[in-house]
Amino acid sequence: MKVFLVVDDAPIVRRVASIVLEDLGFRVVGADSGIEALQRVKSDMPEAIMIDWDLNDMSGLEFLEEFKRLPGSGATKIFYCTSQIAVSEMTRAKRLGAQHFLLKPFDREILTYKIKESGIVSEDDVAA
Repeated sequence: MKVFLVVDDAPIVRRVASIVLEDLGFRVVGADSGIEALQRVKSDMPEAIMIDWDLNDMSGLEFLEEFKRLPGSGATKIFYCTSQIAVSEMTRAKRLGAQHFLLKPFDREILTYKIKESGIVSEDDVAA
């Protein structure tokens, strides 16, 4: 089963994302801080990560800087979540490995679309 790490300091965001991602067939692991997320990926590298742009202990960009140094991180799909469109930040996130962007707040339809668009699941994988 594919593992999806959701990193956000807001419990409701982690919960909503988890419900949708579990329906898409992922085993979801949550983290409420960048430090916790880095500890988790060191022991079990996920297939995908959803990272918030602004965590309590570090920014999403700081997380990406640390994450990209880890062995095997290049194969992980990164979904960068932000509540504002900041082109310079998004450009930097892309340079650090983010391939997909989510604008908050998101809902089931938007998250499902982004996951399908990423290619990490196929139409056949998606529950009806």
